[in-house]
Amino acid sequence: MITFPRKLEKGDKIVIVSPAGIPVKDDVLEAAEILRKEGWEVEISAHALGKSGSYSGTAEERYADLANALTDPSVRAILCSRGGYGAVHIVDRLAKLPLRDDPKWVIGFSDISVLHGLMVTNGIASIHASMAKQIKLGPDNEDNAALFKILRGERPQFTFPGTADDHLGTVDGQLMGGNFIVLSQLMSSPYNIIKPNTILFVEEVGEDIYTVERMMHHLRVSGILEKLKGIVFGQFTEYKADRNYDKMEQMLRDMVAPYSYPVAFSAPIGHVDHNIPVIEGAHVTLKVTANEQNHLIYWQ
Repeated sequence: MITFPRKLEKGDKIVIVSPAGIPVKDDVLEAAEILRKEGWEVEISAHALGKSGSYSGTAEERYADLANALTDPSVRAILCSRGGYGAVHIVDRLAKLPLRDDPKWVIGFSDISVLHGLMVTNGIASIHASMAKQIKLGPDNEDNAALFKILRGERPQFTFPGTADDHLGTVDGQLMGGNFIVLSQLMSSPYNIIKPNTILFVEEVGEDIYTVERMMHHLRVSGILEKLKGIVFGQFTEYKADRNYDKMEQMLRDMVAPYSYPVAFSAPIGHVDHNIPVIEGAHVTLKVTANEQNHLIYWQ
């Protein structure tokens, strides 16, 4: 059972936090101003603009900011300023908080997949979506507009181009996913969301083709890959061709060839300008169609 945090009303508070890497200050300030213009109160957490080594703050500082936001009854949503690396440092302590008592929307992607794992395994939906760098583009940006609709309680539908590698079909199921390498490293933990009988979405940046292939084989030998209801492959960027494959999609095509469930390739999800907001834990209908238009429809 997944609980959706309540929708945001005018005047509700959004807190910007930095659970991982050092953010760009101007990105955070500009994103905050955009959210204020949407009618929400915005607070920048105490260490969101900080620096400690390669992180925005010490583990204790980053934990304090997240813990305060997650337990403050006046906060309705938490926007992560950026990804990077570091959320895993604090996830165990965050798990001890009474998260279910007052669920809030957690928003972000990349390393923030750790926090999505935390929320969904606690029965709370979260949003894999743009962070400060993208939010500052304003409400006319289609992905920002869709995110704001979700926060206000709407359930937008998404349509994106199909590819020749797609597996056609329609399936209903619970949608789980995020950054592939982050999620794969959580698989033996309490925060694992790569599970059988779900629709999995994954994206990746800067990883070699063989590294992603290794993760796919991990899913295969563990028995999970064959038991999925469907897969949405997002964007795989900033990698090099190797001796076996010129493109990541060729390897992924070969890995899923034995399975008959719906598979959509090249969805606009990931480290790219067009990054649709995806509700983690939501029940959806995935339609992969012959007319080369794939559909992701939320029905919860």
